[in-house]
Amino acid sequence: MEKGTEGQVDQDVYVQQELHRLRDSIDNLDAALVHLLAERFKCTQEVGRLKARYQLPPADPEREAAQIRRLRALAEESKLDPVFAERFLNFIIAEVVRHHELIAAAARGN
Repeated sequence: MEKGTEGQVDQDVYVQQELHRLRDSIDNLDAALVHLLAERFKCTQEVGRLKARYQLPPADPEREAAQIRRLRALAEESKLDPVFAERFLNFIIAEVVRHHELIAAAARGN
């Protein structure tokens, strides 16, 4: 072996092990996020059915604005970019409203 090569091999092994360890954690967190989103959408589907039954509008702008403010504050406390948190929540809200519209349309027989 050339001088310094053994140290480089040790460093490469260390880097690969660390990448594997970190990626395993990321994979676990991704799985947890999917499961949490699934549970969240189960609840929002129930909300959609309740809204349809009582002919409430699919969107609730006041609630949505309050949730965005709350999540931005939580993001800041957690050192997460609040703009990202707001974009993420807006994406989820849009999907929930779409589901509520579909549920309402089905309840009306459309």
